[in-house]
Amino acid sequence: MTETTEAGATEPELGYEEAREELNTVVRRLESGGLTLKESLALWERGEELARTCESWLEGARARLAVALAEDTPGEGDDAPF
Repeated sequence: MTETTEAGATEPELGYEEAREELNTVVRRLESGGLTLKESLALWERGEELARTCESWLEGARARLAVALAEDTPGEGDDAPF
């Protein structure tokens, strides 16, 4: 359930917001009850997949944020007065 970017990295096909919303729907259906064991297991598995998708997006965002913060931080040896 991923696609390869030009740089060779993989990204989930679903966007974070779509995956999170679908995950919320899965959780609501599981909590409402009245499902067969087979339906519950299928929903649980889909929920696990969606949770991994969300985590993948969050990890990517954390990595990009870390890079942006590192670029913004003056390094040692700079001619900064402080």
